[in-house]
Amino acid sequence: MAQRYQIEQLWRQYKYEVLWHDQNSYNIIREIMKENPTYGDIASLISYALTLKPTEGSIINAYDHMWGYFKKIRSSSENEFQKDLKYQFQQHNIDETYLLEFLKSIADFYNVDYIKQSSIIKKLK
Repeated sequence: MAQRYQIEQLWRQYKYEVLWHDQNSYNIIREIMKENPTYGDIASLISYALTLKPTEGSIINAYDHMWGYFKKIRSSSENEFQKDLKYQFQQHNIDETYLLEFLKSIADFYNVDYIKQSSIIKKLK
């Protein structure tokens, strides 16, 4: 039981960073989590996924997933701002750091621990 909890905590912490890097790895780990994996299995799959270079599509997908946590509490102006950030990223006017910084600031403002505890957000200074 304790090991399963640790595995779930590991996945919870890294799932959005994995998704940021590679949708296929995310899907594989999600399916394996339905079985009885070891901590080492999941840690290895996560480590591999994080070696993959994120694509614009994987970044936008993860950004949209994370933004979904705010759909019931966000203001219309915040929603418009996030859409503009996404557009600016897609136009190559800003890099992915701006998307992450925005998600971090919104998570801090609304105190959304699930996002705040994500490895990809915790890496930000």
